[in-house]
Amino acid sequence: MTLYIRRRGRIRTWPWLGLFLLLQPLLASGQAIPRSEENIPFLVTFGPEAPPDWGDDDHCSIFFISLPLVYDQPIYLRIYDPDIGGSHDENKGGFNTSVRFSVIGGKGAFSEPDSRGINPVGNYKAGNVLYAKTFDASDRYDDDWYTFGPIVPNEGERVVFGGQEKIYFKVIAQGVSGDDGNLYHYYVSTQPNRNIEVEGCEPFTFEYNFRMGKGMSHLYPFINEKVIRIRQHNFDFDNDGYLRICSLVRKSEFVKSSKDGDWSISTHNIYDKEKGACMDLQIVSLVERRNNNMVFYITNQFGEALPFMNYPIGLEELVNKIKVTKD
Repeated sequence: MTLYIRRRGRIRTWPWLGLFLLLQPLLASGQAIPRSEENIPFLVTFGPEAPPDWGDDDHCSIFFISLPLVYDQPIYLRIYDPDIGGSHDENKGGFNTSVRFSVIGGKGAFSEPDSRGINPVGNYKAGNVLYAKTFDASDRYDDDWYTFGPIVPNEGERVVFGGQEKIYFKVIAQGVSGDDGNLYHYYVSTQPNRNIEVEGCEPFTFEYNFRMGKGMSHLYPFINEKVIRIRQHNFDFDNDGYLRICSLVRKSEFVKSSKDGDWSISTHNIYDKEKGACMDLQIVSLVERRNNNMVFYITNQFGEALPFMNYPIGLEELVNKIKVTKD
């Protein structure tokens, strides 16, 4: 696959094996990050002094937001409970933590390979910082929203995949100081003070750091046509239950799960009928606890990270069956 970046009326090309996604339009989209279907109550970012076995391996979370090229209205990134204090955040001996949130557009925001890695190294902050704010040990935004914006589409990075050009922004949450856990979630909205979906908006990430929900949580890794096998990596599951992958042709296949503070890896072959769609990575908790955080990423046969989509592309039938069973 080739990555195209449009600059000053010209299109330059780079060979790019690292990202095989968004080759077909989504059947639906959503802007709550995470979506309710995922059953993930919060994203989690700890301060840099926190030990990894609290459920954050690198104290940094990176999400991407794509917009259709024809979208020309401002958008807003709303953050729920961005400070570190109050009822939701994880206290480690007294709140002393600060976390910086940044919205980045421009050259390299998405096309820079370090941006799409699973560790915050190299030039992962590439691009133009449009908005940034550091939140500290406070309860000012406890159960409340903070809004970045307006974010103008032409401030993003325009990237072409196989003839489909979109606009990309990068959102980074990174621990600056302290050892507490910041629990929060996002919403991409057309309005600064309300959560109104942006038509055609598609959020995704390459490494998911989150607070587990009760019962079953879901992640939706996108499997490109060229993927022949995947390797899943999960961290700090605490052996709370079990992990499995499902698809329209794979009823259930168990995934090797991690212990407290450890990584666990397993390899799974991909069937032809699973390509061009998401898989349903199911995280089943059998333990009632408040604070189990974990990390997940998936790589292809080249060792390149695959995206977790915000919506289960191609899995509507499977997701609907799960909903009916739960109801």
